[in-house]
Amino acid sequence: MLHARIDGVVVSTVHHASMRGCRTVICQPLSDDGVEQGAPVLALDPLGAGLHQRVVVLGDGSACGDLLGTRQTPLRNIVTAVLDEAEKAEGLKS
Repeated sequence: MLHARIDGVVVSTVHHASMRGCRTVICQPLSDDGVEQGAPVLALDPLGAGLHQRVVVLGDGSACGDLLGTRQTPLRNIVTAVLDEAEKAEGLKS
């Protein structure tokens, strides 16, 4: 599980059949103090997080498979929560 920022949405005309109708986003992992960490990752976004919102990303491929109804999917990350401003402020204080 990691905290990340939504940096973009992936749009494609050719994709794996399991990804049909799914929203895939580019997530930049962040440290606890909001500094970028590592390379961006792709994640399934069933919550509809907005651009530059902070989210919690779960790297469990089985969660993606459960949501999509198949284990045959290239997606391994899924957005599980969108952090609101109050939660971000509380996290920075502790």
